Amino acid sequence: LITTPESLYLMLTSKAAGILKTVDTVIVDEIHALAGTKRGVHLALSLERLRRITGPFQRIGLSATVRPLEEVANFLGPKTTIVNPPAEKKWSLDVHVPVEDMSDLPVPEEASTIGEAIVDDLLDPAPVGASKSIWPYIERAVYDKVMAHRSTIVFVNSRRTAERLTSQLNELWAIEHDPDALSPASRRPPAQLMKAVDTAGHAPTLIARAHHGSVSKEERLTTETMLKEGTLKAVISTSSLELGIDMGAVDLVIQVESPPSVASGLQRVGRAGHSVGETSAGAFYPKHRSDLVQTAVTVPRMRAGQIEELRTPLSPLDVLTQQTIAAVSVEDLDVDEWFDTVRGAWPYRNLSRDVFDAVIDLVVGVYPSTDFAELRPRAILDGAVLKARPGAQRVAVTNAGTIPDRGMFGVFLVGGGEGSAPRRVGELDEEMVYESRVGDVFTLGASSWRIENITRDQVQVTPAPGHTGRLPFWTGDSLGRPYELGKALGEFRRQARSGPLDASLDELARRNLIAYLDEQEEATGIIPDDTTLVLERFTDELGDWRVVLHTPFGKGVNAAWALAAGWRIAQDTGMDAQAVAGDDGIVLRLPQGEKEPDSSLFSFDADEIADIVTEQVGNSALFASRFRECAARALLLPRRNPGKRAPLWQQRQRAEQLLDVARNYPSFPIILETVRECLQDVYDLPALREVMQHLQTRRIRVAEVTTEQPSPFASSLLFNYTGAFMYEGDTPLAEKRAAALSLDPSLLAKLLGTVELRELLDADIIAEVDASLRRVGKAQTSEQFADTLRIAGPVAIDELSEYSSVPLASLESSLGARVMRVRIGGREHIAQVLDAPLLRDGLGVPVPPGVAAQVATINDALAQLVSRWVRTRGPFVLRELADAFGLAVGAAYSALAPLVDAGKVIEGRYRQGVSEQEYVAAEVLRIIRSRSLAAARAQTRPVSQSAFGRFLPSWSHVAPAGQVAALRGADGVYTVLEQLAGVRLPASAWESHVLPSRVGDYSPAMLDELTASGEISIVGAGKAGARDPWLMLLPADYAGQLMPDSTEPTLSLTQAQ
Repeated sequence: LITTPESLYLMLTSKAAGILKTVDTVIVDEIHALAGTKRGVHLALSLERLRRITGPFQRIGLSATVRPLEEVANFLGPKTTIVNPPAEKKWSLDVHVPVEDMSDLPVPEEASTIGEAIVDDLLDPAPVGASKSIWPYIERAVYDKVMAHRSTIVFVNSRRTAERLTSQLNELWAIEHDPDALSPASRRPPAQLMKAVDTAGHAPTLIARAHHGSVSKEERLTTETMLKEGTLKAVISTSSLELGIDMGAVDLVIQVESPPSVASGLQRVGRAGHSVGETSAGAFYPKHRSDLVQTAVTVPRMRAGQIEELRTPLSPLDVLTQQTIAAVSVEDLDVDEWFDTVRGAWPYRNLSRDVFDAVIDLVVGVYPSTDFAELRPRAILDGAVLKARPGAQRVAVTNAGTIPDRGMFGVFLVGGGEGSAPRRVGELDEEMVYESRVGDVFTLGASSWRIENITRDQVQVTPAPGHTGRLPFWTGDSLGRPYELGKALGEFRRQARSGPLDASLDELARRNLIAYLDEQEEATGIIPDDTTLVLERFTDELGDWRVVLHTPFGKGVNAAWALAAGWRIAQDTGMDAQAVAGDDGIVLRLPQGEKEPDSSLFSFDADEIADIVTEQVGNSALFASRFRECAARALLLPRRNPGKRAPLWQQRQRAEQLLDVARNYPSFPIILETVRECLQDVYDLPALREVMQHLQTRRIRVAEVTTEQPSPFASSLLFNYTGAFMYEGDTPLAEKRAAALSLDPSLLAKLLGTVELRELLDADIIAEVDASLRRVGKAQTSEQFADTLRIAGPVAIDELSEYSSVPLASLESSLGARVMRVRIGGREHIAQVLDAPLLRDGLGVPVPPGVAAQVATINDALAQLVSRWVRTRGPFVLRELADAFGLAVGAAYSALAPLVDAGKVIEGRYRQGVSEQEYVAAEVLRIIRSRSLAAARAQTRPVSQSAFGRFLPSWSHVAPAGQVAALRGADGVYTVLEQLAGVRLPASAWESHVLPSRVGDYSPAMLDELTASGEISIVGAGKAGARDPWLMLLPADYAGQLMPDSTEPTLSLTQAQ
């Protein structure tokens, strides 16, 4: 069986698991691509689940680029034998720069469609017409290499660049060999010759095709087959072709821009000469001078096999939650046995029982309060046995895996074969689709496609060969430079000019690299390296300080460092420093002050900075996005309609709502996991601590310099800084926002003269929403009634028939120890056992004998009960709340007031006939208003054709047959012509039909009177016959707007006839 980690998980979570009982060997190919990711952790748990079915089996892991071997061996399984025979791999690696001076690029004869900014020239004051780009020279060099070899793979670092470069290679081929194949390209004036453009597809696919994750599986397979068969000379790929062995005879690999890491570079160049004893040839083309430096460091490390260390994520709780729900959906789990199974997977070897129990609590829906009641429990805990609830398997299967859902639109070909589904050709980012319209042409996989329809889930297209198309874009996270590579880059900067450069660099690459380092030293007096960091400061256009800390240690270190520096500045000045980090440093902005900013901004104790970053990461945009992804993996935000696209903006909204509640509980497992992921998987906190220690012990020093303008190294960092804030709006500070929105709604209504809200709300809708929230009549089974108790709270026994058709005795028998009887406000209720401590501490309700309840006091128990109650009701008055819990009205108001102050409950008048002040949860009011508006719109439905037919003559003042029209005199004629302004009719029709049928005493003299006074103009509008011209009779007020371009002289009607 050849499968993927996700497919194995799906088999284990279905009846198909039985066919795996005879498995005795599992081979994990390219294990290095899995071991350092949550996808690999997911596989590790699946293998432990498989072991529960089959017993022990042999595990074999394969990889050509992995370090340390011991770490990955442990990941694969216990007692693993490492087989690592010595083998000498031959490499032919070259770095090429296709221009004399990368800082002073010549303007090419023809524009490139790549159009990316060159950071070396960001501060160049030259006009747009003198703009420059290295891309046409890279394209020509790559094209020449492709044509000189039988088959070539060109690797790039983004999908958009893959599409652009593919189009350019095909266009260059067509210019030389088949100019007639070129479609007319958009011509641009000389001033915009090198301006970035957004189109491609000037030539049909001839020598190159694009290959990346947003091209459909079928299209990618077609591309791979064409390359193997020799019918395609080049494939332009992202990391999608980085793995695998069946690539055919590839002669050359070209890497445009430095590879993300040494390991990635080896995997990519290893596609060429992929046989024992053969030489793997790779050519590298840096995009700019900063990229040239990293390439010059990466290539020698590739030849020496100095790949980066791999780190396995430790105990990811989101993956554990998903696998727990999946495992229990297939069979009941003994919690202790499942804990042992989980700890058998290497990533969970140090998982503590407390954290594991918190995950179990999350799965069974008890964590940690009623504010999480809307999160459906996926299992129940019966003693020490975990049992699945209905729907658990479905949610586990339809939301499988660890790859984040970005809400992509599938691109489908219109009109597939008869009876077959439309063919998928790829996917587009929803932001790209939002900016597209029906009729637009775009490129994907080097083919042009015309948009025929855009639905909620799909973009439906037809081929548009030969048409110029827009280049698509995709939003994604860039890979940061590993710390290990960052240190090597710093060391290279320190030693580059004191010794020979690597032989792989051609002459132009050497000259450009040395010139770049010389210019930096001239600007700042010292080059930042692994032992000397440089703090550069200068003033921007507004006179504020721009501070740049040059540090080569990579984004994992620098982003966390920037977070801490931003916090310190906010603490000292109360201002947002707007810190932005990149692989090569940190940029922030400070207002002019009494003294220059210095290195103390970035000086922290090693232990202190870890605490600061841990505390501050929860307020970052990174945390919000990672929380959304973690919550989705943990099945807390499942797709509501499996098979349907889940828009990313809706995912963000749902995640924000969950995060608002979860923030109140720092021990919530997914909060903990998000923090862990940020600190360990995104940030490199151990490396940052090491840097802080080296600063304290003077192994690393910080040199300060003030410059008149940004240094060459600073230019690229400023480009990223500008991009980070280019599209931000005028967001007010929190204090201003709160002050602006603290309005009394009743006073505002009086000021604006608006109607009361109760006039707009439909009484039937209010009753419908109230019943739905209280789950009236929804519980047809015992499990559904358990959901009612969890979501809506205790139910009075005398009202039980409203909620469930299942008799009380059957409910108690089926749910057993999960429910209890209690007295609240003098009435007997049935409640879930999990509410016992809340009822005890909030209302003084005794815990029934035999019911286990937590001993610790819940200080906000009443607040939790009230919060749940208001969320599951329509509008109510205080007396209703007081009666529900047996409270005095004053006590009920005291419990409700904090929710009102926080804006979670809104005061107002919502129901007709209720004179008292009412309250309703803000989210419930939104639902009621939305449904009331929908109901009102439904009442304005189109009338029938016959009704419209009866209305039209009356509206047009046409008298019924046998009757005289009501309009009279010249005023009546003017009224008719005002209504018919712009209508052209034969002159005879105006006199014989139109005006007499609408004006009861019409005579031609009335029209002559209006034309003579200038109130009506008679305009020629063509001919209906030799003696019957077409005319428009236009009121003077409308003549300017309605006059046709070619007009006849203005005449009286008598003259026209």
